[in-house]
Amino acid sequence: MPPPTISYLTGVHFASGAIGLLAEVLAELGVRRPLVVTDPGLRKLGITERIGMKDATVFSDVQTNPDEVSAVAGVQVFRENDCDGIVAVGGGSPIDCAKCISLLVSHPAPLEQYALIRGGLNRITNDKPPLVAIPTTAGTGTEVGRAALVTMDSGVKLAVISPHIIPTQAICDPELTLGLPPDLTAATGADAISHCVETYCSPKFNPVADSIALDGLHRATKHLAAAVRDGSDIEHRSEMMMAALQGGLTFQKGLGLIHSLSHPLGALTHHRLHHGALNAIYLPHVLRFNAEACPEKMRRMAQAVGTDENGEALAKAFEKLHAEIGLPVRLRDLGVTADDLQGIPQAAVEDHSTPTNPRQVDVANAKTVLQAGF
Repeated sequence: MPPPTISYLTGVHFASGAIGLLAEVLAELGVRRPLVVTDPGLRKLGITERIGMKDATVFSDVQTNPDEVSAVAGVQVFRENDCDGIVAVGGGSPIDCAKCISLLVSHPAPLEQYALIRGGLNRITNDKPPLVAIPTTAGTGTEVGRAALVTMDSGVKLAVISPHIIPTQAICDPELTLGLPPDLTAATGADAISHCVETYCSPKFNPVADSIALDGLHRATKHLAAAVRDGSDIEHRSEMMMAALQGGLTFQKGLGLIHSLSHPLGALTHHRLHHGALNAIYLPHVLRFNAEACPEKMRRMAQAVGTDENGEALAKAFEKLHAEIGLPVRLRDLGVTADDLQGIPQAAVEDHSTPTNPRQVDVANAKTVLQAGF
């Protein structure tokens, strides 16, 4: 088996056809009875057969926004079938759910105690079964990320964060994204862009991550519209998968207000709001809010996307891109009402992404930015 093409945080096999390495990867990790974690739609489309896991135990009861109930149910399936590893295949939801299943297999419940803002970082150890992540979208970057976003039984969407939950290995095969519908291509691509933007703007010092984020931003803005127009073009699909991966590789710098707002909005129980679509709505507004705090970074990002060197031009460039690929521009376009916004500004201030926003966030200015996108 060839060595991983990337070794940064974890091993990544990135290539068209890389899914053919799955059996060798599992053998290398000593996994003989894997639990495949995916979502109902992918299971119906035959994803287990496509990745060569048709005889494996499968758990697919994963919600669009994964929740604690799904993670606990997955643990039960893992134990009942005497599994010894996990293969997570799909978008961010199955992979994040799989991370939590892997955690709860060897760590006592409840899951919420492992959330970062609940003091969970020091409770998580490396005593976990191996996890191989296989993304089928180009957006979250969670296949190399140290976080899992989950709606807890308490109704709060929280992040479980630890270097120990980074997947043991990732297989990134752009061929698995061929045929992804245009709307999902657009929303997941916007998610990747938001990761590159927010990690780059984070005040934490990490020049290596900054370089990766800028390169990912350039790739995504260059190829996203083309990938939306033609889902069968492997070059555009490959570039978007790399951009998403790069966004995930930079998570160590933290995120910012875009995610601080999208996390509690994504936890609204009576809506099914796509995380990437929410990030697309708030990207321009947060850029305008943060422009005064990091003007040089705004200039560098503008260069990366090929627009004028100021924050307003950058915000407008993203608004133009989002309109071109059919993404919503306001929350109300998604059916969100004014009543739904109650408590969101306070939740944004308390979100784990807020401390690394380049401009200080309080309830008042969080409310202002929230309303700008409503």
